[in-house]
Amino acid sequence: MKAIEIQGSFGLENLKQVERDEPAVKPGQVKLRMKAVSLNYRDLLMVQGLYDPRQPLPLIPCSDGVGEVVEVGEGVSRVAVGDRVCPIFAQKWISGEPTHEKLRSTLGGPYDGTLTESMVLSEEGLVKVPDHLSDAEAATLPCAAVTAWSALVTLGQVKAGDTVLVQGTGGVSIFALQFAKLLGARVLVTSSSDEKLERVQAMGADEVINYRTEPKWGKVARERTGRVGVDHIIEVGGAGTLQQSLRAIRIGGHISLIGVLSGGVSDVNILPLVMGQVKVQGLVVGAREGFEAMNRAIDTNQMKPVVDKVFSFDQAQEAFQHLEAGKHFGKVCIEIPSKA
Repeated sequence: MKAIEIQGSFGLENLKQVERDEPAVKPGQVKLRMKAVSLNYRDLLMVQGLYDPRQPLPLIPCSDGVGEVVEVGEGVSRVAVGDRVCPIFAQKWISGEPTHEKLRSTLGGPYDGTLTESMVLSEEGLVKVPDHLSDAEAATLPCAAVTAWSALVTLGQVKAGDTVLVQGTGGVSIFALQFAKLLGARVLVTSSSDEKLERVQAMGADEVINYRTEPKWGKVARERTGRVGVDHIIEVGGAGTLQQSLRAIRIGGHISLIGVLSGGVSDVNILPLVMGQVKVQGLVVGAREGFEAMNRAIDTNQMKPVVDKVFSFDQAQEAFQHLEAGKHFGKVCIEIPSKA
């Protein structure tokens, strides 16, 4: 089978297409013929050696993808040949709270990832996907969508009438906009691009703020809520944006701390946290049970993920470069051709 590996040392230039032996199927396992992969910022950091510099190489990158079940091992009952499924991000995180063991079972490091023609995984680490989604759309679900769902529903408990602020227009942020609207929330979106802000308004965003022209966007967001503040913030910027989020959040509000796009270390004034009884919740994707609940909501509402661009398998480096450039709107995907 063909696969893409990080070979020798880290760096996009070290992404190489290789031939590997087809994996064998053991009892309780399932073989997938992969159809499509989607990229996350974590995948880019992994390839660059910035996520885990001690990760052994070679490694097949990427945690998100969709495939067709082509073979099942003895005792398998959750899926059948012909089913279209997504692997879950943390293969051992079925339900409940995260643990060290569960979070060491993640695809795309330390486990080999989805950027390959074939995968063999435990049946417990798979989720069936809604029929109305294309392969590229389905491939976007395991990390970005589940993260947004966990932030808003599993942990955030957002309800109709709440105000949600979403930072940017990457994968998690666009899913958060879509889920928040499904929940009946009022949504504010920030971006540095007026063009992207027009697109999110067309998707239902109620308020938009260009943070380049409004660097104190936290104050602007608070003013647009009648100076009360927003109920929930999808914080993907990290250290560089947290201070503005603290200006935007209401007393008793909830900040879902998801990303580090603007850095991971900063001097932050914690007084607003204490005096405002603000909840800051770090999170990393979610369990299989949350993925399945999310899929029911997607199916019921016939929701369609936003795919920015689909690259061919031979264009893996170009796909990562497109993600790195930060000009995408929604998810960047890679199509895996059918085996001859």
